Amino acid sequence: MKSRKLQHSLIGLQLLGILLVAAGVSGCRPPRDTIILITATPANGVFPNDVGGGNLPPLVGNDGGSTGIDATPTFIPTPNPTRQVVVDVGQDQVYVVLSGDTLNLISQRFGVSLDSLVAANGFPDENVLIYPGQTLTIPQAVQAFGPPFKIIPDGELVYGPNLRGFRVEEYLKGRGGYLESYTEELNGRTWTGPQIVERVGLEQSVSTRLLLAALEYESHWLTQASLEPSSILYPMNYTDQPAQTYGLYRQLDWAAKLMNTGYYGWRQRGMTATLLADGARAGLDPTLNAGTAGVQVWLSQTRTLESWQNATSYSGFFATYVALFGDPFRGAVEPLIPRDLTQPPMVFPWASDETWYYTGGPHGAWGSGSAWAAVDFVTGAALQGCEPSPGYARAVADGVIARNEFGVVILDLDGDGFEGTGWTVFYLHLTSEDRKVVAGQRVKAGDPIGHPACEGGVSYATHLHIARRYNGEWMAADCTQCMLESPAPSLNFNGWQAYSFGTEYDGSFVEGDEYREACTCREQLNTLSNGG
Repeated sequence: MKSRKLQHSLIGLQLLGILLVAAGVSGCRPPRDTIILITATPANGVFPNDVGGGNLPPLVGNDGGSTGIDATPTFIPTPNPTRQVVVDVGQDQVYVVLSGDTLNLISQRFGVSLDSLVAANGFPDENVLIYPGQTLTIPQAVQAFGPPFKIIPDGELVYGPNLRGFRVEEYLKGRGGYLESYTEELNGRTWTGPQIVERVGLEQSVSTRLLLAALEYESHWLTQASLEPSSILYPMNYTDQPAQTYGLYRQLDWAAKLMNTGYYGWRQRGMTATLLADGARAGLDPTLNAGTAGVQVWLSQTRTLESWQNATSYSGFFATYVALFGDPFRGAVEPLIPRDLTQPPMVFPWASDETWYYTGGPHGAWGSGSAWAAVDFVTGAALQGCEPSPGYARAVADGVIARNEFGVVILDLDGDGFEGTGWTVFYLHLTSEDRKVVAGQRVKAGDPIGHPACEGGVSYATHLHIARRYNGEWMAADCTQCMLESPAPSLNFNGWQAYSFGTEYDGSFVEGDEYREACTCREQLNTLSNGG
């Protein structure tokens, strides 16, 4: 079992370069490392709101309706990734299993449900073993492909470097839209509309500018003071579960999760298709970037094919974004993740004389749609439910505390105090009692931060949930099979490297010949310490 689970290999992909033709203009694809700005021409000849200020032109309708902006991109604004093309769009697809594949990963990659994949291949259940070289049927044909038009660069989807200094409340001040005066009760506290947008952006690590543009595109919360009741209750038009999804926070949280599902599904798990609102399956053009894939997947959830294709073209959501914030590709950080990126040295997040237990392998950092960036640990103390742990979670490296709230602590390793740049470490489920840090405080590796419990997120038993980000992107704990040209560094504590077995929460840590496996137990199999 050990050798099977530890076998990892990169999937060979074919380099593709496809010319984007728009507005009747064509040309050669620029070199991969060349950054070129997109051109967007306003209908009145004046480029509005280039840096978020000034008066907005009228924004009328969506899904390709008039916005007052005639966006006319004439070239590819960001390098093309490597992707395989789904050739036969009219029939069930055939897939040859590769080393490290699981049914769960394959279902995510092709945008089909796990149940339908199991049924199409005659398996008794989802736990059946598959092997490299085995042929599987991928059910449900791809009806059509979405456009190759790139909507945003990767750095405009994540809570990244370009958000430094941007504040939602300041941006909205004086605009008179519904969002500016909106309030909502959450967890016994009244939140303003701008505070909710900031909260969702920070929790999901999704750009607050993107969330604002999504609100405007779907329901005009930024520019209209009076809205229809349906737009107030369901501003993202998500009504599948009306009792659980009404209100700004739930709607934005849902949208951000879908944006992350597309972004990380494309970037790290090889996603090639998305399901539309009517159950049709649409292919994602192989020349997209991850940021655009994230937007396309979100927009697909409430639209049928024609409406989705309009929304993802240059006259759809993109035009609304341009009207609000200007050209999203101007000043883009390319690439968002450097090809030679290495993780700085980190120690396990507990004292050097303590032994903790590895209870959760790589899983979603904030919901399953995000990167499988997080791992879980518990102390050796026998605790009941959410009783705070007597042991402290500690700093894994030197840095500055960038945020300290709602069960979350963000340790910023580059020391600038802004969590959208450089390496940050995300601690979740720390009780507010006896916190040893405050925002802005400098800490050293091994300094106490707080006691693990259940605070923040969703948890039913005391544990520490910890993950990494770089430039706002959740970094997969095990990226050995990510769909990247240069895999990002996997999580490493004191020489112990994390591995995933292809199912959330299932994984190992390996250091030389030493092997530990995640288990909801306290045994030698999952015991770890900074001393070995």
